[in-house]
Amino acid sequence: MAKKNARKADAHVKEQKEFEEEVLQIDRVTRVVKGGRRLRFRATVAVGDKKGRVGVGVGKASEVVFGIQKAVSKAKASLIKVPITKGDTIPHAVRVKYKASEMIVMPASPGTGVIAGGSLRKVLHLAGVKNVLSKNVGSRNTLVTAQAAIKALKALRPVKASQMKKFEEEKPKNEERVKEENAEKPKKQRMEKKAKTEKTENESQSKETTKK
Repeated sequence: MAKKNARKADAHVKEQKEFEEEVLQIDRVTRVVKGGRRLRFRATVAVGDKKGRVGVGVGKASEVVFGIQKAVSKAKASLIKVPITKGDTIPHAVRVKYKASEMIVMPASPGTGVIAGGSLRKVLHLAGVKNVLSKNVGSRNTLVTAQAAIKALKALRPVKASQMKKFEEEKPKNEERVKEENAEKPKKQRMEKKAKTEKTENESQSKETTKK
């Protein structure tokens, strides 16, 4: 039993490391029933790995924590793949209308940053987009703008493999590589000592010539 619990805990930690979570909004909603009003909480959460995968989910529960958990599970189930170019931007401009919100998202040159506000900024950050220009016309509702942002990113066309940014995972150093680096260290130290001795000899020779 202890081993099974340890495995489950390890799997849970790996899942947490793989995706980052951002709570966009928590609302208190009521529903009128026969006995009175039923109070619940609605959580809107965005999830992403900053490597092109992002999703938005909504969860309702009588407690905030359970609502966030439901929203996270729904966001992970509805992940989309965002094409990101080598300049950390989107491949082309896109204009999307969703409900009362109209959103324009355009690519930008490196160093521009994320010119966006509200939930769109958080969704782009979790997707891994670092340079983009955007404008939201219409509704400022957090849930609507988040869903419009997902629709806009879903409308992006894929790019060529040569233009696509490749996200490389950090791999641990191999034992052979570590041995090679350790073997190269004394060589570098010898070279530095040799260069210092040559420099001192040249300085001493130049002083003698000046005295003569």
